[in-house]
Amino acid sequence: MHLKKGDTVQVLTGKDLGKRGKVLRSFPGKGKVLVEGINVMKKHQRVTPKVMQGGIIDKEAPLPGSNVMLVCPKCDRPTRVKRLLLEDGSSARVCRRCGEIVDR
Repeated sequence: MHLKKGDTVQVLTGKDLGKRGKVLRSFPGKGKVLVEGINVMKKHQRVTPKVMQGGIIDKEAPLPGSNVMLVCPKCDRPTRVKRLLLEDGSSARVCRRCGEIVDR
């Protein structure tokens, strides 16, 4: 998966087209990501010992990783990423637009 927790992403398709948010959680097995403030659904919550406040709550739902694109921190535009093998043997994600290393 090309996305990690803490990445800023932009939505490419769907009802939240063009919105940006931060990745809260990644599900590599399912190919989905949970993005803050994106794909918000209504959930009817019953009062339980764990949840004292019942009612209708807003909750983010996972969306496919292919429907979002990483936003480069340097050029502030959505971009694809490529893997670059560094001299010390580790790999890094690199922005395809500006060539800046996104993270190590």
